[in-house]
Amino acid sequence: MFLRIYLSFIIVFLFGFNSLFSQESKVENLNEIIISSSRIDVPFNENSRTITVISNKDIQNSTASNVADLLQQFVGVDVRRRGIDGMQSDLYIRGGSFDQTLVLIDGIKTENPQTGHHTMNIMISIENIERIEIIKGPAARVFGQNAFTGAINIVTKKNVTTQLKGEIAYGSFHTYTIGLAGGLKLKNSSHQVHISSNASDGYRYNTDFDNKNVFVKSKFNTIGTPIDVIATFMERKFGANGFYASPQFKDQYEETQSSLVGISSTLYKSNFKFKPKLYWKRGQDMYEFVRDKPEIYRNLHITNKIGTAIDASYNSNAGVTGFGLDIAKVYIVSNNLGDHNRTMITGFLEQRLQMFNDKIDITPGLALTYYSDFDFQAFPGIDIGYSMNNKIKLYGNVGYTYRIPTYTDLYFSSPTTLGNENLNSEKALAEEIGAKFISKNMTANIAFFYRDAKDLIDYVKTNEDDKWQATNLAQVITKGFETEINYNFRWFNYIQKLNLGYTFLEDDVLKQDIQFSRYSLNSIKHQVTANFDSQFLEYLRQNIAFRFVERPDGTSYNVVDFKVTAMYNNLEISGMFNNIFNTEYTETNLVPMPKSNVLFTLKYTFR
Repeated sequence: MFLRIYLSFIIVFLFGFNSLFSQESKVENLNEIIISSSRIDVPFNENSRTITVISNKDIQNSTASNVADLLQQFVGVDVRRRGIDGMQSDLYIRGGSFDQTLVLIDGIKTENPQTGHHTMNIMISIENIERIEIIKGPAARVFGQNAFTGAINIVTKKNVTTQLKGEIAYGSFHTYTIGLAGGLKLKNSSHQVHISSNASDGYRYNTDFDNKNVFVKSKFNTIGTPIDVIATFMERKFGANGFYASPQFKDQYEETQSSLVGISSTLYKSNFKFKPKLYWKRGQDMYEFVRDKPEIYRNLHITNKIGTAIDASYNSNAGVTGFGLDIAKVYIVSNNLGDHNRTMITGFLEQRLQMFNDKIDITPGLALTYYSDFDFQAFPGIDIGYSMNNKIKLYGNVGYTYRIPTYTDLYFSSPTTLGNENLNSEKALAEEIGAKFISKNMTANIAFFYRDAKDLIDYVKTNEDDKWQATNLAQVITKGFETEINYNFRWFNYIQKLNLGYTFLEDDVLKQDIQFSRYSLNSIKHQVTANFDSQFLEYLRQNIAFRFVERPDGTSYNVVDFKVTAMYNNLEISGMFNNIFNTEYTETNLVPMPKSNVLFTLKYTFR
């Protein structure tokens, strides 16, 4: 019943009744947002893909204190957490595995060759984020491997003012945060620094944690050709009660480090635009099966990735040509996985054509990849869009996508799990058709998608007592649709913002009888997201977020979070109330999530 009402609501808005809500209450101009992770500069409303943009205002007003909790509130994204504050989280888009989503920071790829379990470790503080771009669907021809089901690009703040901001927070389970952020704007450069520490006793036995976070970004030569330098460091130490293997193993412990250093710029020459990057990403993971008893079982993995990339575009009478080259070297040193290295080279080419007074756009593209330990492969794709008018656009895209196995997939060995050196790369043909509506007060979209994946990697077993074995599944068909509405309106003289979303997914495993599956086949079946960001008084703002998830096995849960913020001059005080109805639920590996908990935060800005 809910679904029929929701779809009717979408159709009404898409095809002509938007005049019912014509009051001027625009929050931001989406026409001005350029999707920064693309080689070809295309405004948000002209893009022929399904893209969600989370603005800085959305982030600051949300009920989330970290990126993992934030992403859960958006349709088609499934973040399965183990513990609070995003301590250990797996990221999924449209039913793919946690290894199949690529995360970028300012366009720099941050994948971890050890395992996708560490994808979210690189997440910087939300205080440093300008916006987040969620690109869904086949993206290998745009980003290369790991963008199997989509990509998330985190754009850090660019506009810097001279100021100093302090933050302290305290809440349930003796959780606290101390943070300090500073900005300095000079005549020909700007600089920003953020340091924070947060810790907790944990919401149950052996779920305590102690985190450190440092972020530095500088822009030099701001008057001429700018040079951006970014450096981040994240360290996490946490008890991992039941996080891995089986829930009865309560004494697991883990320490992770993630760091990124990158230099980038943007250069213009005639009709050419060049965006070169040079970066180094390091990861470290230390795991103990029994805390403080490394002699029983201990893993230590250190990964390094050194890369350079150049994205370019050329404007001509034939349209915009995008091209690029990405070269990287990956190293891993591990007492369990062994010592390995890999050379990766990917070339990109795409052409955006516009015709019939720009009503139709066609963007074919191709990615050519070389991996020193896997075959050379080519991955073509194409995006097509038709603008019915300045508000409604129909679009579709199709493309081949892929993912090479991680070193954990290939070589991992433990009492419960075995890797497989003979794994093949995952491959898929993915298709999507959709419609989007953009006006001053509202955006809405609906998209239907289909993915035919071969050699999909999952950890499976026949009997409950068997070890999990990394295996290429014969074939998995994923189909579904998602729809979302964002509506802004003025009430009590303030802008109110309502977001509603729904996702349906269905996986069909062909040619293989699987009794137990750890990851890939435990996606969402139904997902509902809702968020109401409101303000009725001058100094008070509130936000309520709802999410409902049903898994293919029939288990389901719904969670409601609430945040209230008081603002006066340079002072901001907020209270965050999570899971206010005490829902009992797990998101992955039977790890119970906490019941109702609170976090109170005080921020003050010195200008």
